[in-house]
Amino acid sequence: MSETSNFILNLSVLFRNTQKYFDKMLAPYDIGSGQLTFLLIINENEGITMQDVTRISEVDKGTTTKSIQRLIEQGYVSSVQDEKDHRIKHLHTTDKASGMMRDVYEFRNQCRAVLAQGIDFDVFENMLDAACDNSRNGLSSDVESFHTLKIGALDKTSITEYPGKVSAVVYTAGCNMKCPFCSKKDLVFIPEKYQYLSADDILQYLNKRHGLLDGVVISGGEPLIQDALIPFIRQVKDAGYAVKLDTNGTSADKLEILLQENLVDYVSLDIKNVPEKYALTSGLKSDSEYRDTILECIKLLRKYKVDHEFRTTVVQEFHTVEDIIEIAKFIGDSGRYVLQQFHAGDNVIQPDLHAYTMKEMEQMKEAVASIVKEVVIR
Repeated sequence: MSETSNFILNLSVLFRNTQKYFDKMLAPYDIGSGQLTFLLIINENEGITMQDVTRISEVDKGTTTKSIQRLIEQGYVSSVQDEKDHRIKHLHTTDKASGMMRDVYEFRNQCRAVLAQGIDFDVFENMLDAACDNSRNGLSSDVESFHTLKIGALDKTSITEYPGKVSAVVYTAGCNMKCPFCSKKDLVFIPEKYQYLSADDILQYLNKRHGLLDGVVISGGEPLIQDALIPFIRQVKDAGYAVKLDTNGTSADKLEILLQENLVDYVSLDIKNVPEKYALTSGLKSDSEYRDTILECIKLLRKYKVDHEFRTTVVQEFHTVEDIIEIAKFIGDSGRYVLQQFHAGDNVIQPDLHAYTMKEMEQMKEAVASIVKEVVIR
């Protein structure tokens, strides 16, 4: 048998035998080896969130949720809603769990003692730690996939793009719309030999800016068309930053993943225009091309109660006061509506467009002030 085969076989044998051992020892408590890791993490990190358990255990969210829910049903773990953010729940071990944890740690020590027979186990554990680090850096699909993210530009510091926070703004390249008023033409019609920024370099910059930056804005282009975005945002969240996402609402499936995993803290959803002008304003083939998906994104924002705003870039050639009023009615009286003033420039897709004056923007604001909860000019 080849060395490679022995390596894979040995990993499998070690995993299966330790699993069988813990399944046997934990049977009287009606839990299995699959729940043990989660119970230990919660016991040693009282008040931890589900997201942090997922991160520490390196187990997918679905499996983590299912295992912890089973521990809750068995009475070993309790879930307490955060007082300030009702989306967050804190996990604690119960008195019932406290009565068994001494035995659990003893089972773990016995397992280690058996495995350590005849070898220097301290050296083995150090080598195992290093091998696990190598697997994270070289084998993790998340690590590999975020490297493929196409980043077109970076604003290192902004005080306007993330309400209430000093942020860096990451602009992803590529978009599934061709809005004539878009001021990032190079991110839509990507030039030949375009020089993308490295995701690693962005993360290194963020790691150096702790204490100076509060958040990171992910904008575009349209960020959600790239599969590598989600693992990249996981890295940003692991670095300790709040994340704001700018999106046109055409990728409801990816948005839901981000919301389910609490990976975004604020979402700005573009509402390009009234339904009958959507194709004209966004460069789509028809007014209804993404209608259902955009509506689904709006439902998701309300379902998950994430902080959010709706935004329209207002252009003379595409928007009237009546249009803005109709959009405001669609948003409803609980929404935050941002009227973004158009700015002409060399990098606008259609260069012959015109902005409304600030006085006219203020008049539009007044026209919808009684319809939505809050209206802002940006």
